[in-house]
Amino acid sequence: MLDRFYQIVDGSHWLESFLPLGLKLVQLRIKDLPEADVRSEISTSVHLCKEAGATLVVNDFWEQAIDLGADYVHLGQEDLADADLAALRRAGIKLGISTHSDEELDIALSATPDYVALGPIYPTILKKMTWAPQGLEKIGIWKQRVSCPLIAIGGITLERAPGVFAAGADSICVVTDVLRHAAPGQRLSDWLDQRSVWKN
Repeated sequence: MLDRFYQIVDGSHWLESFLPLGLKLVQLRIKDLPEADVRSEISTSVHLCKEAGATLVVNDFWEQAIDLGADYVHLGQEDLADADLAALRRAGIKLGISTHSDEELDIALSATPDYVALGPIYPTILKKMTWAPQGLEKIGIWKQRVSCPLIAIGGITLERAPGVFAAGADSICVVTDVLRHAAPGQRLSDWLDQRSVWKN
């Protein structure tokens, strides 16, 4: 079972301060870096997470994730079409997939993922989204359709978390509520302090 709290970071530098706080599930989502820097970031993150007993999810870069021994790969729908899923399975790497519609969920489930992410639940400022906010009701509907963990993402704050879990999410994935907070470490600690309340 995945941890109830799932943090996305845009670089390994966050892990040096976040992992000692007790973070156990983290995605490395890096953009617009040369390939050598991507490999370095993934390698550093794999090392730091293994030392801390945390699960690392690598976004998109599935080949590097295989080479460097990551735990999970997270793929969007376009990346899913191009990835060698058999190679990931042979390497023992688990798979998470982004979904935003019923059609995308069908595609994701056909790949037998280890988790499915649904989003955005609320409006998000992180990036321009083609998809309208899904809302809490959609979580409950999709929970009935999946047999793997369902991850909720998009515009979720600590204050909104109880409602998201009550709707049926197994885990909440967060980016801006921590990374763009005035005190990211403190905000992360506040999230992690609530994990015992949210246990299944």
